[in-house]
Amino acid sequence: MFDREAYNKRIEWFKEARFGMFIHWGLYSIPARGEWVRSTEQMSIEDYQEYFDEFNPVDYNPKEWARMAKEAGMKYVVLTAKHHDGFCLFDSQYTEYKATNTKAGRDLIREYVDAVRAEGLKVGLYYSIIDWHHSDFPHYGDRQHPMRNNEAYKDVVHNFDNYLDYMHKQVRELCTNYGQIDLLWFDFSYDHLRGEAWRATELVNMIRELQPNVIMDNRLEVSGEGYGSLATNNPQVYSGDFVSPEQIIPLEGIRDEAGRPVMWEACITMNNNWGYNERDKFFKSPDMIVKKLVECVSKGGNMILNIGPDAKGNVPQESVDVLRRVGKWMKGNHLSIYGCDNSGMDKPEYGRITRNGNKIYYHVMENPIGFVALHGLKKEDIKKIRLLATGTELKIADSWVTSNYPDVVFVSFGPNPKMPDDIDTVIEVELK
Repeated sequence: MFDREAYNKRIEWFKEARFGMFIHWGLYSIPARGEWVRSTEQMSIEDYQEYFDEFNPVDYNPKEWARMAKEAGMKYVVLTAKHHDGFCLFDSQYTEYKATNTKAGRDLIREYVDAVRAEGLKVGLYYSIIDWHHSDFPHYGDRQHPMRNNEAYKDVVHNFDNYLDYMHKQVRELCTNYGQIDLLWFDFSYDHLRGEAWRATELVNMIRELQPNVIMDNRLEVSGEGYGSLATNNPQVYSGDFVSPEQIIPLEGIRDEAGRPVMWEACITMNNNWGYNERDKFFKSPDMIVKKLVECVSKGGNMILNIGPDAKGNVPQESVDVLRRVGKWMKGNHLSIYGCDNSGMDKPEYGRITRNGNKIYYHVMENPIGFVALHGLKKEDIKKIRLLATGTELKIADSWVTSNYPDVVFVSFGPNPKMPDDIDTVIEVELK
């Protein structure tokens, strides 16, 4: 039975946070052709082994990553403890395929968890329920396994329960050995491998026992394109706590069958890859990131924005520059993001609206001619209007040019036709 009261309590911090950092990092940072390189190039374990042998992130400094996230205005961080290639950044006793057996020689997750906590951020761990390294994970004929087309594996019999035992034990390690984990990000279900195919009820019950306050995504049940049973009136035990649309922002806020808002988080890359790709220079601009973050919040969702450090552990300069500019905007305007939600008002032509209680935030993303219209408000309901970034008073405009719209509240920014912030100028309206 789904405990909605417990669910609402679990997600309180997540709903307040609204903005997080995703970090995809592992052996695939060495070939630098994206995190799916072993699958896309159908590489054997032997082919991929050279990256394990070479892995030595001499510049790995999770304190720097955590500081970067905090300065960008992010409230939580999620790092890939294990991706699809099966390589573990943590010291698992159930495999030799881990960072402690590389030249790094230490538990990289331990350092990460400590660094993120030290910055006052929530700690998240990503764990792939898919594993291309494990001998009992289906090979031949699987949709994405590197050996899916290798005839040598055609008649190999895999003991999938043996793999599931392994997977469950590793999740237990993550839930036991690193203190309070705030978020577990599983990836992902597909084809017939969904829900109970992973012994998902058993897995989630174990997690809830070990980490009662942790929140989880919905990918024990679906993938990036699915809502799963969380959006129904009867969520499964393994439904997760939020829907995880990938590389897309929902057209509207997500609601369940009863019309209740469903928590969701859009996971977005900075360029076109999650893992480091030396050749991918198609980075989104700070302008775009800010506006898409605002869009997510205005629709009742979160954004988790990815960085893909290189083989040595350095974050690409392009990502650093984007985060720095986003952080500058967040410093003055974070109140229009944290704890905000769908305003229940129509989207204005010039931007978007977010809301937190009796405070409404108008995000002006296009320069108006003359005055900014604050649709949906009545003059008598307004206590004060301020420019959020500076606290500057904005007065209700009373001009002959607005006389055709007596029921609309207008404000003026004066003679300068350009808004104070070239990305998004935020007007805070406090209601009586």
